Amino acid sequence: MRRSDEAHYRDFVVARLDRLRRSAYLLCRDWHTADDLVSITLAKLYRNWRRANEAASLDAYVRTILAHAWVDETRRSWRREDSTAEPPDLGAHQTQEMAISDRAALARLLTELPDRQRAVIVLRFYCDMSVAETADLLGVSEGTVKSQSARGLQLLRAAAPQYALGEDQ
Repeated sequence: MRRSDEAHYRDFVVARLDRLRRSAYLLCRDWHTADDLVSITLAKLYRNWRRANEAASLDAYVRTILAHAWVDETRRSWRREDSTAEPPDLGAHQTQEMAISDRAALARLLTELPDRQRAVIVLRFYCDMSVAETADLLGVSEGTVKSQSARGLQLLRAAAPQYALGEDQ
């Protein structure tokens, strides 16, 4: 960006920053997220300043960037999580967070699994990958991933029955 363009950009931002921030707040109803949206919008505007100056209405152009930024933010998976003061009650099939000694014991059990089974168990259940993703990553068939998952889980359940979930739970 040229110096003259930079000065024009700066003047535009200073003149409209409060209005942009209020608009962003009306979209998301959270001041912190609104500030993030304005930052994203201004960064995109800076990168595309020449094209923006050629638009029929610079304000409309910026509002469009802001709206698209908001839509992008709402699509982020971590935005769909709502934090609460109290954690929710655990269901019958869920357990309390494991103690550090329990995690260490499970880590030791994982090291006793054959390499392929360990890789499948970690990718499927720790990294939350699908059967297809795991198969593609390991270069094996989906059937192999399923059978290795079943065998690995069977070995883990046999070695540590206190962690296995019963059929009645």
